[in-house]
Amino acid sequence: MSVDQATVRRVAHLARIAVREDELDPLSQELNAILEFVEQLADLDVSGVDPLTSVVPVDLPMREDVVTDGHCPDKVLANAPEAEGGFFTVPKVVE
Repeated sequence: MSVDQATVRRVAHLARIAVREDELDPLSQELNAILEFVEQLADLDVSGVDPLTSVVPVDLPMREDVVTDGHCPDKVLANAPEAEGGFFTVPKVVE
């Protein structure tokens, strides 16, 4: 795939990037170099490679999934614009 100046102009427009006319040719060359590198990656045989989330094998610690109220209702209600009786007060939306 080859990127020409018209494509660079269109991508710059879509990305809302101001590109001067004298920058179009160098940008198209840079984008073509990037695409050539990506095409090289497609030639690699990765059939025996497992997907990784980390380069170091790590087992993440698990905790028991317990629902709590946070044990600090006063701190939570301090963030409310209005509170009454230990609850958030909201405007009525249904008649």
